[in-house]
Amino acid sequence: MIETLLAGSGAAIGAMLRFTLNNYFEPQTKRLPRATFFINLTGSLLLGIFFGLHLSDPVYLFLGTGIMGGYTTFSTYNFELFVLWKKDRPMFYRYLLGSYGLGLLLSFIGIVIGSKL
Repeated sequence: MIETLLAGSGAAIGAMLRFTLNNYFEPQTKRLPRATFFINLTGSLLLGIFFGLHLSDPVYLFLGTGIMGGYTTFSTYNFELFVLWKKDRPMFYRYLLGSYGLGLLLSFIGIVIGSKL
């Protein structure tokens, strides 16, 4: 039961952070979805840091599963990719490769940072 509360309360916080950042980046450009791109990349970095810190299970459940799960936007990202596929193929490929490539790189950097803290 406590695990559900930790993940759920963290997810609520992450969703509020995502909503706030989406409003900050508004209006979305017709090209690169900047808010989702920023959120997913910072989420990758933070998740890497949390993993590298070797947090206890309850803390990681709250921060990693909860907050980062609510903060990052995989479903939005896939929808935006679909729209770009139909409207702007070169931007589709830049967004796809940039998100995954930079996301993996930032996750690795975050693990290194977290393990040194």
